[in-house]
Amino acid sequence: MEWRMVEATGTETVTGRFLMGRRRSQLTADDIGALDDAAQNVRTLPARTLMIRAGERVTVSTMLLEGFICRYMDDREGLRQLVAIHVPGDFVDLHGFPMEMLDHDVATLGPVKIASWPHAALARVMEGRPNLTRMLWFSTLLDAAMHREWIFRLGRLGAEGRVAHLMCELNTRLEMVGLAADGRFALPLKQADLAEACGLTGVHVNRVLRSLRERGLLLFRNGVAEILDRRALAALGEFDSAYLFPDDLRKD
Repeated sequence: MEWRMVEATGTETVTGRFLMGRRRSQLTADDIGALDDAAQNVRTLPARTLMIRAGERVTVSTMLLEGFICRYMDDREGLRQLVAIHVPGDFVDLHGFPMEMLDHDVATLGPVKIASWPHAALARVMEGRPNLTRMLWFSTLLDAAMHREWIFRLGRLGAEGRVAHLMCELNTRLEMVGLAADGRFALPLKQADLAEACGLTGVHVNRVLRSLRERGLLLFRNGVAEILDRRALAALGEFDSAYLFPDDLRKD
């Protein structure tokens, strides 16, 4: 797979989806305004673009505004394992602020729009704003909670359960930011991407999707996912949305 680097263009207000559905109400108007004002380099990138390479020094943190971004690692044979999928409103590499580098690659899945915050600007924004600092920390802790759940999914669930869990998670996260309704959402992932997120082969994922469709649980075609039986799909994937810390703490 070929990844392409693209230059930045443009700036605009960006943080409208940050922490939506997950304690955004705890951000003050000053917090939001300061974070917006410090944003730089709003830009668009095409699909399959490498954004950050593992081991490179990072000096900015990035928020996803539109589209989907993945974090991934390659084994010695060049086979990819997705370790995270980001949706609009997510900081995709905020942990790079204190760590100054990443131990994994970051790339777009479909076309995206992103914004960047130089680490020096983030440091200035957080000075004298303990609440904003705490909420940025909270956003990185959400990433950690999702990582733990992904470990559980890969370690304890069968093939159908893994796909079911991932689809339930993405549906819930996209609902939080207003990009999913009635179990239906855009998802520009290939079956190979699902395989790499679920630790399966492409052939196995194809069989799983066919089985879920035939059982009336899930449709996934032409870049659109539709959950047909939310309760049954969640049961199959042992999915409980509590680890996503939704405002209503509803357990689906």
